[in-house]
Amino acid sequence: MSLSTQLSEYISAAFTGLWIQSHEHDDALTEIAKLCRDNKWRLAVWDIASGLQIPGQNAPADASSDPLAAIRSINALASADSSAILVLTNFHRFLNSPEIVQALAKQISTGKQNRTFIVVLSAVVQIPTELEKHFVVLDHDLPARDQLEQIARGVATEDGDLPQGDDMNMVLDAAAGLTRYEAEGAYSLSIVRHGNIRPDAIWELKSQTLKKSGLLQLHRGGERFDGLGGLQSLKSFTLRAMRRQGHRDPLRRPRGVLLLGVPGTGKSAFAKALGAETGRPTLILDIGSLMGSLVGSTEQNIRQALKIVDAMAPCVCFLDEVEKALSGVNSSGDSGVSARLFGTFLTWLNDHDSDVFTICTCNDISKLPPEFSRAERFDGVFFLDLPEREQKQKIWDIYLKLFDLEANQARPKDDQWTGAEIRACCRLAALLDLPLTAAAQNVVPVAVTAAESVERLRSWASGRCLSADQPGIYSYGTGLQSKPGRKLRRADPSNN
Repeated sequence: MSLSTQLSEYISAAFTGLWIQSHEHDDALTEIAKLCRDNKWRLAVWDIASGLQIPGQNAPADASSDPLAAIRSINALASADSSAILVLTNFHRFLNSPEIVQALAKQISTGKQNRTFIVVLSAVVQIPTELEKHFVVLDHDLPARDQLEQIARGVATEDGDLPQGDDMNMVLDAAAGLTRYEAEGAYSLSIVRHGNIRPDAIWELKSQTLKKSGLLQLHRGGERFDGLGGLQSLKSFTLRAMRRQGHRDPLRRPRGVLLLGVPGTGKSAFAKALGAETGRPTLILDIGSLMGSLVGSTEQNIRQALKIVDAMAPCVCFLDEVEKALSGVNSSGDSGVSARLFGTFLTWLNDHDSDVFTICTCNDISKLPPEFSRAERFDGVFFLDLPEREQKQKIWDIYLKLFDLEANQARPKDDQWTGAEIRACCRLAALLDLPLTAAAQNVVPVAVTAAESVERLRSWASGRCLSADQPGIYSYGTGLQSKPGRKLRRADPSNN
């Protein structure tokens, strides 16, 4: 709903205190002015730099820079047959004064009788407790796709500047979440740099939002799926979900996946590669960085971070080792901060309609509440087991080539190794100039150091999770996992 439509409804319903949150004051004022002209309402605008501005009149000298005088001046514009609107720009800066707070409260109450309306135009919502019940908060929506396309056509004045077809859709996807000013600047930068409008320059500008907030990290590495051995079912599922052409419809947009698995099986590497594979930026949400020292700051940080994620759509949102980040959900040691943070994130997972594909990784799902992994939070819960022989062969080939090692040399016994341990062996062989069998003596697999935990994790996932390697439900104790050489054995105390 447009800003002018919202204002028209609330003014007709006699809401005399309106707070508009907007980062584009000029565009908001243009909409308000047009609304006033169409309805023959009186309009006045005040800011600290220009003072009181009344179209068609000279402002009183004593109201030019006095916020109290500006508030009181609205009564002079009132008439029996018309409404009068006073727009106070960035007025949140003056609401630490008791006199101004009292004057606003009195004027908003008076406005019910003489149809005068106070509109605060600000980039933030900071309403004193005394005025909370007096104001209705409205959002000035960011430009939609058709508006972004109009801006692009206004900037691209030469032949060849404007992309066509799918390339234009990629540009509009990248520009989603930008203000009108930012979109115009991004398009201009792209034309100066590349000679036409491309998504790269737009993503560069969007990344500045992350740097200014400090709440998220933008990952745009070169990882691809061909650098990950195995995980064929998971790769196929996510690519099919994200490349479908129905993402304009919020009801059919993919939500994401929860990855459970043994440490070192490629969960984080997959999340980073998926963004590059689908042409989307990967946003890394570190829950620890959201924790604030002041009361209420953590909750504000998570809301702001998720708002930025929505603005960066389409993108991939990645939370690594989520069970550690949300470990305090069931305790009261932090006064319930973790529980409120978790609740905010769960609500967003369920309700957001932006094109954000969320990937959460987890090594121990028993530490998470059951509602986290229920249906419709994610599209699927996948289990990443120790790689099988065919997958190990692909992983060895990848890392032998990466570290420029001889491919035909003897390889160590790797029955209980993960992909991370194969990489570690190859890296140590290159670093120490050793054959693979000698370098392997420095690698102790997690399936040995944490044998009980790995066994418990695989048993829990059996029948409850989708397999990342093969289509269908993961089943531990069947197929390759049931071979005697692959089973984990506990130490026999009688041998000590």
